[in-house]
Amino acid sequence: MDTFTTVSADWDTTERVSRTTPSLQVAANPFFRPGNIIGENAYKALRDLGTDYVRYIPWLPYPKLAVAELEPPTDTTTSWDFSLIDPMTIEFFKATDGHPVVLDFSTMPQWMWRTAKPVGYPADPAEATYNYTQGTEPRDPTFKEIAEYYARLLSWYTQGGFVDEIGKRHDSGHYYSVPVWEVLNEVDCEHHMTPEIYTKLYDQVVMAMRKVQPDLKFVGMSLWRLETSANARFVEYFLDPKNHEPGIPLDYISYHFYAGPTAEETSEIQGYTFFAQADRFLATVRYVENIRSRLSPETRTMITEIGAFHGNHGWPPTLNAAQPVPDSHWYLSGAMYAYLFGELSRMGIDAVHASMLLAGEPRQHSISLLDWTTGQPNPRFRVLQLLRDNFSPGDKIVALKQGHGHPYVYAMPVVTKGGERRLLLVNKSQHPARIHVPGSSGGQKVWVDHATASAPPASANTTSDIVALEGYTVAALTFPDRLMPA
Repeated sequence: MDTFTTVSADWDTTERVSRTTPSLQVAANPFFRPGNIIGENAYKALRDLGTDYVRYIPWLPYPKLAVAELEPPTDTTTSWDFSLIDPMTIEFFKATDGHPVVLDFSTMPQWMWRTAKPVGYPADPAEATYNYTQGTEPRDPTFKEIAEYYARLLSWYTQGGFVDEIGKRHDSGHYYSVPVWEVLNEVDCEHHMTPEIYTKLYDQVVMAMRKVQPDLKFVGMSLWRLETSANARFVEYFLDPKNHEPGIPLDYISYHFYAGPTAEETSEIQGYTFFAQADRFLATVRYVENIRSRLSPETRTMITEIGAFHGNHGWPPTLNAAQPVPDSHWYLSGAMYAYLFGELSRMGIDAVHASMLLAGEPRQHSISLLDWTTGQPNPRFRVLQLLRDNFSPGDKIVALKQGHGHPYVYAMPVVTKGGERRLLLVNKSQHPARIHVPGSSGGQKVWVDHATASAPPASANTTSDIVALEGYTVAALTFPDRLMPA
């Protein structure tokens, strides 16, 4: 007779009410330029997903697609130009219409930073470069020049235009809603900022942008990695209100996580590596949350990039043709994101962003949520879709019964806002698993696995309390009986 591990919830014990939104980041790249069917498909997928707080980030590799003032002003001229930036950004606003977003124009004009000689940029807007963000000291030590640049960017998209450095009016006709702005990206890498420099810059940017939009919320830090002692000090410094100008809001902090194997690891081994790295990251999040609750308890947290690289994809960037990404990577990466979403929900993180919607160049292929040759969803996107459709802020996260669980099957039980009992299940192993979930027969199972591949999540009524999960399956199991609405 077969025996199965039992996974059972204590539905009467609420651990917390979820505030976590499953979301993603959109990194602007040439695919999103007008007339490209791949980008059009990508924005359609984003629109159909319909999630909140999508992070839009024109950034480093494509200066002409990210920087609106590529040359310094003179006494009589400025170089403000949105002709390449606007078409992509307008389509982003259309694709997220009705949903709050997070904007992060992360790449500053390079001429605002001191360097031994001027730093150029490709004439071709589609040509990638990783040498644009140089220098560690701004040419204006007060940071007001940088702050005014961002105030004008905000005015362009929310106030119909702005007045430039020489008093000339530039009209955009844009009046979009931008509720949240993230101040820069991975500042521990780009311009290698110390916490002291970044905090001063953040304060000036916030003061300038609040003059344009007083109710704007801000995300600070956006660190690449937190495993170093230097970045632990960064968190302590930035979250201490006494290091900021009076009245500066600390609405949100953010940071990132990417799993990655060593070059010689096979796909079979990578699963153990990715989940071990994910567990170390979760320990880091707990550490940061302790600092936040001690120094600035009203501040909230977003994890604005989560992904997993494969093989030689990663950093430093390789701009030539990258190795093919095996199908197994998408299921493993999707399962890892779902596991992190569950655990970060338990910690009260506000938004968990999968990285990224559509890869722009070979280094990024293995972190794409869409096929970069078609713009169609891959299994990672389908996992995000499953989470978006089945778990949301306002759900009550309840406890698992003591002694119940499976060594490789992650479970998070919730009572949804509508009173449904639901269980997030993630098989963290490449091997199939069968578990006993008492009371689940007669309900419904929605899942993504190797069989569903890139198709929308499958669904079926459950006819047994025994639940089968293929390797790296992500599933939402809804019980047949409904409780009183949460």
